[in-house]
Amino acid sequence: MAARRRGRGEGGIYRSKDGRWVGQYEVGGKRRYVYGKTRKEVASKLTKALADGNEGLIFDSDHLTVAQYLDRWLHSIRGTVRESTWVRYEINVRVHVKPALGRVRLGKLNPLQVQSFYRCKLDQGLSAASVLKIHSTLSKSLKQAVRWRLGRGMP
Repeated sequence: MAARRRGRGEGGIYRSKDGRWVGQYEVGGKRRYVYGKTRKEVASKLTKALADGNEGLIFDSDHLTVAQYLDRWLHSIRGTVRESTWVRYEINVRVHVKPALGRVRLGKLNPLQVQSFYRCKLDQGLSAASVLKIHSTLSKSLKQAVRWRLGRGMP
């Protein structure tokens, strides 16, 4: 009896030359890999990666900028918060955060950059209350990035 082949986009599991097990899957036309010591471990990682991908939680975090992430974050929270809250988040992101931090890679963003951003906003004449609202927006978005396991060493 022939082994069942997986369909396109369902991923594959194989053993590499160094003895590790590798799970391969595709997201947005790019191949992604998960690794493990056992086939069972890789199978569970692959299943989770595919499930997260179906929910839209897989991003190319190595190349994802803060601006790209914030756009996706805003899209994901729409309908889960009050409309007025979402509008405030969107304005803070569009007017303040994206122009200053938008080009930074999400994984490379560090606390010093964020603190400097806040200081710059205060020096530009924004009130402490306005900077606090910007901080609230950025903080909530970055906490979600940590939960989604995007980037490393996030503030």
